[in-house]
Amino acid sequence: MHTQIKHGIKANLSQISQQLIQVFLVGLALGMTRTVVPGLAETEFGLAAQAFMSLVMFVLVFGLVKASMNLVAGHLSEHYGRRRLLVIGWLLALPVPFLIFYAQSWWWIVWAMVFLGLNQGLCWSMALNSKLDLAKTNQKGLINGLNEFSGYAAVGIAGWLTAYLAEIYGARDALLGFGLVVILVGLLLALWKVLDTRPWSNLHQQQHNDQYGDDGEKQTLAQAFKVGTFQHKQMVALNQAGLVEKFIDALVWIFMPVYLLSQTQTLVQASGIIAVYGVVWGASQLITGPASDKFGRRALIVGGFWLCALTSITFVWVDSVAAWSVLAAFMGFGMAMLYPTLGAAVADYSQPKQRAGLLGVYRFWRDFGYAAGALLMGLLAFYTSSVVWPFYFVGGMMFLSGLWVYLALQPHKTV
Repeated sequence: MHTQIKHGIKANLSQISQQLIQVFLVGLALGMTRTVVPGLAETEFGLAAQAFMSLVMFVLVFGLVKASMNLVAGHLSEHYGRRRLLVIGWLLALPVPFLIFYAQSWWWIVWAMVFLGLNQGLCWSMALNSKLDLAKTNQKGLINGLNEFSGYAAVGIAGWLTAYLAEIYGARDALLGFGLVVILVGLLLALWKVLDTRPWSNLHQQQHNDQYGDDGEKQTLAQAFKVGTFQHKQMVALNQAGLVEKFIDALVWIFMPVYLLSQTQTLVQASGIIAVYGVVWGASQLITGPASDKFGRRALIVGGFWLCALTSITFVWVDSVAAWSVLAAFMGFGMAMLYPTLGAAVADYSQPKQRAGLLGVYRFWRDFGYAAGALLMGLLAFYTSSVVWPFYFVGGMMFLSGLWVYLALQPHKTV
């Protein structure tokens, strides 16, 4: 079998392209909830601007579900295959547009986010793991960059597009039509075009064994969680960084639309500013991912954290569309510096047989950041009766998290 397959982006361009299409569609499914759903909170369900804890609940639940799926998805894929879990992930997304369309209360939206979290945890994880299986070991940064470019450019595009469609057709009709098209296309392509990549993963392990002379024994889920969360100094630093960096995305998802709407921006204007963040984040990863392979991980991670900290704090100091757009672009570039680089750094410290599990632990803590960030920002906004303080809080946390990585992370290392 190993003589019939080989690694590399060029050698597996067709399948890698299919996986990039998959993560683009997954990003569209996530992006459709970015500005229209927070807008529904008040216009459709009567949540006042000060009902912060109710507002953050949908992101908190999404984060908990997606984090849990990330934790187990890697290990499940070793038993059942990447492709099978990808298909299941798309099937679990089918209730999302219907729950939003027929929602009678905000709790219907919360339930929709449960299914969206299941979809994102399975589909995004499988698309990334499959591309890492197919690529060469020295292409991890490039692969992470391509993956996150495809996914988060789609998040930005979908956020703006669904806001535009909502202005024409109404929010519920726009999300129903857009969501069903995206989910069905993703499911059909997963069934007809995607291959399972475990043979490529097995070849990676054989090559690792030949080079390093060990058997690359698999870890249990508990062992991987213990190593990544408590024992391995660099892994611990990377996992806390993953958790804190999602504070920025939760801020953009929950409080940036509310803040911009409070500054007399329309839904389309607010979504346009937020789309700048997503598109710059996505596109810039085509540069930052490969750069981390060549120049190392630490400088990009730390610089990205500190740039996000600065832009988060200063976002509420300006009052024009141009200034907000520029800051959103810098915030997106900061995320592009750190986001694919963190995932590649985790892969650096993982043997091939352990990579899916350790990436699952990292992705658990990273997406748990949605829940932790939403809860902390919601409490802060509630007790201060202000949407401004979450911006300051996130800025401070991003600075401290970047400092931790700077102190803990070693120079670029590949295994």
